[in-house]
Amino acid sequence: MPSAAARPDVVVRPARTGDVRAVRRLVEEYARQRILLGKELITLYEAVQEFVVAEADGRVVGCGALHVLWEDLAEVRTLAVDPVVRGTGAGHLILSALLRKADDLGVTRLFCLTFEKAFFERHGFTEIEGTPVEPDVYAEMLRSHDEGVAEFLDLARVKPNTLGNSRMLRIAGGAS
Repeated sequence: MPSAAARPDVVVRPARTGDVRAVRRLVEEYARQRILLGKELITLYEAVQEFVVAEADGRVVGCGALHVLWEDLAEVRTLAVDPVVRGTGAGHLILSALLRKADDLGVTRLFCLTFEKAFFERHGFTEIEGTPVEPDVYAEMLRSHDEGVAEFLDLARVKPNTLGNSRMLRIAGGAS
């Protein structure tokens, strides 16, 4: 796990509907830079239960989501921190909360798309090629309309992937 000292005033908690507009502001900043995909406000409200937020001084300064893809597989999505707190450990706190949430759900494999390879490597993720699921699971996942699932499956319609980021996977215990 990372050794970065987190800000003592940053608290990570489950997101609430009242946090959605702040989450959208964070996402929009990174979407403008083509680091994250933009999200519609309705999409964020529909997924609020998947999110955790980092809060400092009563203000949302970071967010991240865990989206279940299959019985043992989930995606870390929309991990973003306010540039003001970058490098303070807030991102590590968010990802650690999502890893605990995955453990609580019984998810043993976590997928992400990222430009921040070193950050995710410090949490046990490794870059992957192809799709690490059995053929029957692949066939079931093809039925999903979720773009994240399409990215995970490495479907031709998302090649090259929308942003050109790395596909990474973490298997429980940090080995991949």
